[in-house]
Amino acid sequence: MSHETSLKRAMEYVDKGALTRDLARLVARPSVSQSEGEPEHLRAYLTEDIGPLLNRYGFATDIYENPLPGGAPLLVASYFEKDSLPTLLMYGHGDVCNGEQHRWRDGLRPFELVQEGDRLYGRGTADNKIQHLINVVALGLLLEANGKLGFNVKFLLEMGEEKGSYGLREFVTAKRHELAADVFIASDGPRHAPATPTIFLGSRGAITFEMVVRLRDSDCHSGNFGGLLADPAIILGHAIASIADARGQVRVPEWLPNSLTDDIREALRALPHPLNDPDWGEANLTPPERVYGWNSFSILAMSSGSIGAPQSAISGTASAIGQLRFVVGTDMEDILPSLRRHLDAHGFRMVKISQIGEPFKATRLPPGHPWVHFVCDSIEKTIQKRPHVLPNLGGSLPNDIFADVLGLPTIWIPHSYADCGQHGPDEHALLSIAREGIKVMTGIFLDIGECASGRTFC
Repeated sequence: MSHETSLKRAMEYVDKGALTRDLARLVARPSVSQSEGEPEHLRAYLTEDIGPLLNRYGFATDIYENPLPGGAPLLVASYFEKDSLPTLLMYGHGDVCNGEQHRWRDGLRPFELVQEGDRLYGRGTADNKIQHLINVVALGLLLEANGKLGFNVKFLLEMGEEKGSYGLREFVTAKRHELAADVFIASDGPRHAPATPTIFLGSRGAITFEMVVRLRDSDCHSGNFGGLLADPAIILGHAIASIADARGQVRVPEWLPNSLTDDIREALRALPHPLNDPDWGEANLTPPERVYGWNSFSILAMSSGSIGAPQSAISGTASAIGQLRFVVGTDMEDILPSLRRHLDAHGFRMVKISQIGEPFKATRLPPGHPWVHFVCDSIEKTIQKRPHVLPNLGGSLPNDIFADVLGLPTIWIPHSYADCGQHGPDEHALLSIAREGIKVMTGIFLDIGECASGRTFC
């Protein structure tokens, strides 16, 4: 089948409603990995939903137990042609966040696909079901039409990403020989701008921690003891102010990266500015540099007393949950020790720090890597648009598992956009992005196959 016919067939999958029908079946499965979830739905997504689709296209599938107790199962699909051909490793996650039906607007339900114009509503539409569905079908349609791809494929699907990819590192480490490949290409996260394809080459790391000031076991009357007893909320507020200034600029020296190099600045230079507060963040950086090239500190939650029913009392305890999003060029192992040193030096020894969960490691493939040029050229050839290239996503993904454990160049091609509502109510995907996305992926797969046979531009 010709290149042009293959692209047309891929877009017909969207235009004739097949993508919407397939996505509706995937969304109907309440594959929640968080507190609302039931484990049987996680397994059923693999055995009854995505697994049979992969089998229909000729992929062999194996389902594995999570190597950690209580972890969700994983699926590995494989398609093999020849040892001499390149191997592509792909990834997706079939689990979703809590449905939270009470937060969705009238007429929408988390596990029922509803189309309104260009929008496809439902939990998991954007994150991540439509994204791996597009990639699976793009491969499958080429296999149906041509009987081959010209390269080998391995597809890893996990069911615990929304709980921090629990057990994924251990699984990939144990299966690193079975998952060996030449390049990693996957889809998750948002485009930088809805109308232009994006590729990102890694992700910011993230570490979350609690800060607590505990001065006494009980609250004390603010009239009888005000001015006599230290207020833990005020102390904690000043401690936080020592970490970041009034415009959010990081003040811990060890938290400042050394990786905003000229090539990274050049990659970010032409990006349109995302939504931003002009007087927030690093004053000498552009908005794209702040989110893709720098570190940011956030307070996720704070507590002292009861905000719903405040009493005239000085609380005995104040606490806050902080988070640092960090890029390559930050010593992850020194983030919390350096915070301890910083707080001690500023007189806040009473602030206790404890890490929450496992951190995500920062990763970044150099923008000049040959696979980056290959993918960008392929996208431009297919849709006549040059994609935005982000050195890393602003958010965090388990990308280091593929970049470091498997040693692969990593390229992510998202099929969603920033305002999709993921992790919140009214989550949705855009049909227009899906249509362009399946065309982009089909073009990339065709070009990899032709490159492997020596018939194309690479």
